[in-house]
Amino acid sequence: MSDLDSQVPYWDAAAATKTFTHPLHLPWLDGIGTDAAILDYGCGYGRIMKELEQGGFGNLTGVDASPGMINRARRLHPTLRFAALDAPPASPCPDAGFDVVLLFAVLTCVPDDEAQHRLIGELNRVLKPGGILYVSDLLLQDDERNRNRYNRHAGHYAGYGVFETGDGAVCRHHPREWFSTLLAGFQTIATRTITVPTMNGHESTGIQILARKPTSA
Repeated sequence: MSDLDSQVPYWDAAAATKTFTHPLHLPWLDGIGTDAAILDYGCGYGRIMKELEQGGFGNLTGVDASPGMINRARRLHPTLRFAALDAPPASPCPDAGFDVVLLFAVLTCVPDDEAQHRLIGELNRVLKPGGILYVSDLLLQDDERNRNRYNRHAGHYAGYGVFETGDGAVCRHHPREWFSTLLAGFQTIATRTITVPTMNGHESTGIQILARKPTSA
């Protein structure tokens, strides 16, 4: 069972109540044609998909491990295309089928290093050569509340920064340098540091990364 599989019951239960807040920085997509094939992997209830549609993009696909999230997405955005993943991180998407892949607040739901590498490998598979990967996720926080919970769960999970939330999720915050390791097969185009409210209402520091898949091996 993958990390994404194991937390499906939590996300199904949370689907009706959680609000996601990582911002979509549309200027990063200025060079992308509005007919580009875009995949939102871990699309949740379709918030970013709707923003992309409002930004003029029309060839959009959203996938998520949580059927509950997909059901909410379909209710909120009936004209958009969504699918639940049967065996994440694998997707039914074709090889080199997308010009852009978005991965917003998904890595925080994948505690294990190797599972994150498998996920990035799947996204690399579905991206066209020269395609764009847009990642948004959370960094290690330096406040006392977060340091305490990192330390409290350090003996149970491999890697500092993995913790359990009070309502039952297992989440991960990342050292900034981890993203360089994880995305070593991509060319980083741009990075930005952001501040976002978490799904449980706490302010956290995040990172957004725009990277390009090489055009050849």
